[in-house]
Amino acid sequence: MDVISAIATAKGRGGVAIVRLSGDGALGLAQKMFSRRDAFEPNVMYAGEIDCGVFRDFGLCVWFRAPKSFTGEDVVEFHCHGGSEIARGVLKRTLSLGARLAERGEFTKRAFLNGKLSLSAAEGMADMINAESEAEVRAGYALYNEKLTSEVKRLSALLKECLAEIDADIDYPEEDLEVSTGKETEKRLDVVCGALRALLKQYGAGRKLKSGVSVVICGKPNAGKSTLLNALLGYDRAIVSDEAGTTRDLVEGTMEYRGVLFRLVDTAGLHDSNDRIEQDGIRRAKAAIDGADVILWLKEDEPPVTFPEGTPLIRAGAKSDVGHKADCDVLFSAKTGEGMDALKELVYERGYGRENEGVFVMEERHYAAAGEALKYADEAREAISRGAPAELYAEDVGRALNALGKISGESATESVIDEIFEKFCVGK
Repeated sequence: MDVISAIATAKGRGGVAIVRLSGDGALGLAQKMFSRRDAFEPNVMYAGEIDCGVFRDFGLCVWFRAPKSFTGEDVVEFHCHGGSEIARGVLKRTLSLGARLAERGEFTKRAFLNGKLSLSAAEGMADMINAESEAEVRAGYALYNEKLTSEVKRLSALLKECLAEIDADIDYPEEDLEVSTGKETEKRLDVVCGALRALLKQYGAGRKLKSGVSVVICGKPNAGKSTLLNALLGYDRAIVSDEAGTTRDLVEGTMEYRGVLFRLVDTAGLHDSNDRIEQDGIRRAKAAIDGADVILWLKEDEPPVTFPEGTPLIRAGAKSDVGHKADCDVLFSAKTGEGMDALKELVYERGYGRENEGVFVMEERHYAAAGEALKYADEAREAISRGAPAELYAEDVGRALNALGKISGESATESVIDEIFEKFCVGK
């Protein structure tokens, strides 16, 4: 493929900037502008002058020989001083010598096309690059480390074994293998369906790991909601006052705990009010409660409160330093710190879950593909159980295999692939 070139480091001043080239002829092009005249050894960093045409810079040059490089092609990097004009000068010189400017994500796209990483791993890399928190980095890495791809390949291999057996049965009917083939295929499909259901079950945890867990703090006016929000965040985000009804709108902040991002929402106190502004705040509070991943209710001695069915609820007794509430899951004092660690653990457990480990499905695209694969695998099992001909359920097995390929990229459409790599910056 032709040689592409781009600045791989962020814009602006810095200690070092990197200009990256990839493609057949990348090394020959780089040698035309680097002072070293001896042979280059791969994976060795050489110091020398970089000739940018109108000026020179003293820097470093390294060559990664195909296929042992990020893209699977010959890759060369120039490490120059970090001024913006220096990096641009190096880039312009590579373009004048025959390289073309890389498109967004083209280096990673070439890595995918050359089999260096899967499509889902590329999505994880994009998530890591665009992450704004440690939790988002972890979520991206969970995709990038190919755990999901490995599971998809394992299930795909089982489906391919099913198809191979079915084909043998169809091609050699005189062997009378249909009954035994059907039983073996059904066993493999049982494994595939069970694994796919487990993957789909983890979607909620994966989504929370990537986007954060929404925790809505609610209760009566003056229950200590804003004080708790500030204590969890570690800084004063919400106004705290002894006057009831101080919070009239949603106040939000983020907290990371055990590698998971929690999006905390402080709400207006839940009570009857004739004040139109307060009524609007209460309406927004109820809407936030309806969309919460977990509800943190600062319970007081009050009539039972109705919350959305199915949403995890924590009954928390606040202000434990001045009195204990009855029938609470946890007691705490944001003022003294008593019970705060126990509260965080409970928020983690109810909002995210201790059992959430292993392979995650966190992209909607992956969830849809896994669901499609499960649908067709289930239909194939049902066809076998009712004694349908092998030719019929073979089509469903093939459709399930094709659906799984959408995750790894083996059967993803060109438009989906292009959309994914457009998430990257130029130079990655």
